[in-house]
Amino acid sequence: MNETLRACLIICPFIFAAGFVDSVAGGGGVISVTGAMLAGLPVHIALGTNKCIMSFGTSVSAIKYFKNGKVLAGVAMISAAGAMIGAAVGSRLTLFLPERMLKLLLLAALPAVTIFLSVKKSIGADDAVPRKMSKAAQLFTALGIGLTVGAYDGLIGPGTGTFLILAFSGLMGFDLLTSSGCAKVSNLASNVTAMIVYVVHGKVFYQVAVPAILFCMAGNWLGARYALKGGSRNVRKIMYLVLGLLFAKVVLELCGIL
Repeated sequence: MNETLRACLIICPFIFAAGFVDSVAGGGGVISVTGAMLAGLPVHIALGTNKCIMSFGTSVSAIKYFKNGKVLAGVAMISAAGAMIGAAVGSRLTLFLPERMLKLLLLAALPAVTIFLSVKKSIGADDAVPRKMSKAAQLFTALGIGLTVGAYDGLIGPGTGTFLILAFSGLMGFDLLTSSGCAKVSNLASNVTAMIVYVVHGKVFYQVAVPAILFCMAGNWLGARYALKGGSRNVRKIMYLVLGLLFAKVVLELCGIL
């Protein structure tokens, strides 16, 4: 079988699933990068191809959330700017902080986040009322969220969209759908920035990326529709799935299996 066709047959189903999950609760990269690696793509090619594919998919879900009034443009754009700066800082910090230590910290944090989400049912509920704060305080908080989660993205990466959603809901009082919509805009900005870097350095496998983009866009469209139709309840369910997959991925990496 042709190697390009084989890679497409392996990657496209993973990409569809990743697009669906990512559009609902973030964290789709945990699935899509795994698919690229299973297809045998070299690490940098896998990451570059994934960023290219996910950028197009995220644009679909971002537009759908925006059309349904689930994106606060000012908050989303400030957070996006912060995320890009944070990612640049975080990628620099990887030179000084041991990756294993960071993953152990993440391993300890994930169960705590899951328990918190289970206990605090009011976090991100459909009837959640945004915290009362001035416009300046709201934008400053959004910038802080972008910087912090962006730094995490630069340091480790997987689950960035999920943590953005949790931060918007926990710190700003948004319902999970609005948090997800704002997270999509922030994610889109960072994804496109990273994609440009990978394209310039020739790290995108276009023969696979082009057909996979269609699967990603379909997954994102269906995922956004699923979230908007079911409300915060559907976002919360997929969020548990993402946190579980991320926990499993970190454990496997620390054990040297991935």
